Amino acid sequence: METNSFKRSLSLLDGILLVVGSMIGSGIFIVSTDIVQHLGSAAWLLVVWLLSGFITLAAALSYGELSGMYPKAGGQYVYLREAYGSLFGFLYGWSFFAVIQTGTIAAVGVAFAKFAAYLWPSLGEQHILLQIGVFSIKASQLVAIGLILLLTFINAQGVNGSKWIQSIFTFAKIAAIVLLVVCGLWAGHSLWQMNWQNAWTAFSIADATTQISHELLQGKALVFALGAAMVGALFSSDAWNNVTFIAAEIKKPERNIGLSLLIGTVLVTILYLSMNIMYLNVLSIQEIAHAPDQRVALAAAMKIFGSAGTTIIAVMIMISTFGCNNGLILSGARVYYTMAQDGMFLKAAQQLNKKGVPAKALWMQAIWASLLCLSGKYGDLLDFIIFTVLLFYILTIAGIFILRKKQPQLERPYKAFGYPFIPFIYLLLASSICIILLITKTTFAGGGLLIVLIGLPIYYIIQKKHS
Repeated sequence: METNSFKRSLSLLDGILLVVGSMIGSGIFIVSTDIVQHLGSAAWLLVVWLLSGFITLAAALSYGELSGMYPKAGGQYVYLREAYGSLFGFLYGWSFFAVIQTGTIAAVGVAFAKFAAYLWPSLGEQHILLQIGVFSIKASQLVAIGLILLLTFINAQGVNGSKWIQSIFTFAKIAAIVLLVVCGLWAGHSLWQMNWQNAWTAFSIADATTQISHELLQGKALVFALGAAMVGALFSSDAWNNVTFIAAEIKKPERNIGLSLLIGTVLVTILYLSMNIMYLNVLSIQEIAHAPDQRVALAAAMKIFGSAGTTIIAVMIMISTFGCNNGLILSGARVYYTMAQDGMFLKAAQQLNKKGVPAKALWMQAIWASLLCLSGKYGDLLDFIIFTVLLFYILTIAGIFILRKKQPQLERPYKAFGYPFIPFIYLLLASSICIILLITKTTFAGGGLLIVLIGLPIYYIIQKKHS
């Protein structure tokens, strides 16, 4: 038995928890190491997180207008289709399936597996289960795939089960972060004052003994270093827009989606800043920069709790990534559902099962994300994803200006905060970061752009088939 429409069963609180739960994965526990390696100081570490928070909040506030105009499943795909036409909507949907959503699901799954290996070493990357030439399957990759398949199965049983998982795991991760921050700020032997000596002196840290002088990070060099350092923070702050994908299942979406975006992004920004303040209180800049395998939260927990810190952080990150992937899996399939209704995706994806969820779209997403788990490392996926994500965020927010002229009569229950200044500032900052990424991380940024462009011939083949 199948149903033909979604049920509006998710409240404002559910929306907020989806925003928070989808945003907080493993990044906040890892990427501060990379940021300090690029910029080398306490002040610049916090600047990156503040700037990332501002960019995310500016985008979220702008999206409120679009979500009120189009309170239906599909979110960003729908906004781009309405602003620019079916081609741009398809290119986003294609990229979303090829790397944005599925790549994020894979990256979060890999992070879950990394920390599971702390508790059960036999699940680690060092255990190769199959080797064929240069290709290998590791225990950690199977753990990541197992997580994706388990959560997909749960989501295919209906939205209520996934809603409870989201609520429980999001509250758990918030409580764990708050506890870690409080314990870290109260810890003895604070390194805060030491870290703030020459806090604005930016330098690159290559290893424990090699430093590039401050002069080399002035002017253009500092701008490039700042842009490269932003990758991890922006990735950690991404997925806030997932709530727009499930608009058809949100009660009073014209009000509750905008509020979910605002409250959720502000809360995550506060939590992220608090975590980095805690890092600076218990770890030196050098300790942050050289945390083993970039596990800066683990290094901090070891200082706070001693040997028990390893277990505490491993459990925290497993809770965080489990809840994060649940939100990503829940929301992502709704985009493929809407695309299929437009004839832009496999027809089976538009079918809802008897529980009122697009189960076939969920399993298509799971299969591709599982294949990505076998193909790339966490950092590689991160670099591919963030450039592509920013590119489409820029187009979407520029679409607000276009739609105000193109569809002035359409009801707008909520208007973009600070229009036109806040959206314009976002466009300026995000465009600058994209340019920097093309210059400093050409392979990954170019690879992300190539994935988008591969969608062009696919789109025209689909159009020809429908004509």
